[in-house]
Amino acid sequence: MHKAGFVNIVGNPNVGKSTLMNQLVGERISIATFKAQTTRHRIMGIVNTPEMQIVFSDTPGVLKPNYKLQESMLAFSESALQDADVLLYVTDVVENPEKNMDFLEKVQKLDLPVILLINKIDELAAQPSPTRNASTTSQARLATIVERWHALLPKAEILPISAKNKFGVDILLKRIQELLPESPAYFDKDQLTDKPARFFVSEIIREKILLYYDKEIPYSVEVAVERFKEDDKHIHINAIIYVERDSQKGIIIGHQGVALKKVSTEARKSLEKFFAKPIFLEIFVKVDKDWRSSDRELEHFGYNPE
Repeated sequence: MHKAGFVNIVGNPNVGKSTLMNQLVGERISIATFKAQTTRHRIMGIVNTPEMQIVFSDTPGVLKPNYKLQESMLAFSESALQDADVLLYVTDVVENPEKNMDFLEKVQKLDLPVILLINKIDELAAQPSPTRNASTTSQARLATIVERWHALLPKAEILPISAKNKFGVDILLKRIQELLPESPAYFDKDQLTDKPARFFVSEIIREKILLYYDKEIPYSVEVAVERFKEDDKHIHINAIIYVERDSQKGIIIGHQGVALKKVSTEARKSLEKFFAKPIFLEIFVKVDKDWRSSDRELEHFGYNPE
């Protein structure tokens, strides 16, 4: 019998959900940076074999929303609790298990398989140890973390992993295959994701902004693709970076356009690797005041969980 199902990845910000998603899918579907709140949308990555189809979903980190954009991000995360066949709850070795208990209580009530993933276990060995036997100390720390989480999610399976190093990922994938229900495929077997090409263009540009700008700038930015024209040999792209204030526009562009040129160059390199074609990329910067708090603008940028 053919198996198929939705495996949704949830958890707090910056615990490695997107890195895990990319490892499970085997492709770079989600942008992943060292900064929290990198993921804003719910992004599907589909794994196909003749016998099964796994539809993974990466989701934004769970947080207390301060403006409408974050409300939409939280709605994406909460929607992942409603349609999962298997839920992957990701934490790490430093996170307080009682962070965002409101969301965790919703996970506790689910009547479906939940796998709790303690990510970044490689960092336990890197932490300073008061004893010479660092491996024993790391195991003891991990055992304490497992106990704390087991008390909060007693029905969940717990698996320590390192998504960055692919430790435990194959074991996780095998367990997911065992838990999948019998079902025909939900998507075409050659489909990798539910997102169009334009989405990945905007995400890759936004990733460069997250990497090269500090403080509030990356969180005040949205990227829209105005033109995506592909022929046999090239792709021509025009994109707009939206900011909330004129001062932010100046920072994005930089002195004599140097900062924007760097973002454009690095984005073009990543896009050429992603699409396996030469890219002609033009990026412009515009001010759209308070777009993060406008229902109309958020709808335009695709922040609608429904």
